[in-house]
Amino acid sequence: MKEYIEERAVEIANYIIKYNATVRQTAKQFGISKSTVHKDITDRVEHINPQLARQVRCVLEVNKAERHIRGGIATKNKYLHMKKI
Repeated sequence: MKEYIEERAVEIANYIIKYNATVRQTAKQFGISKSTVHKDITDRVEHINPQLARQVRCVLEVNKAERHIRGGIATKNKYLHMKKI
């Protein structure tokens, strides 16, 4: 694996842990696709630093468990905004 890819994968993992960021937020921050972020944190970080990969996995599991709540809030805000117009 190329060195810059390894560095990016570790940097992405650290960002997710530090900010409890979602895959979508991380992709936007780094200017890459969601699938690249997912590939980096699930496959590449596991080979580079298994302990870091476990920490990232914990954050992503929490995000996955909460995503339906965030979606509901977004929908509510959308309709409240439409109501005001």
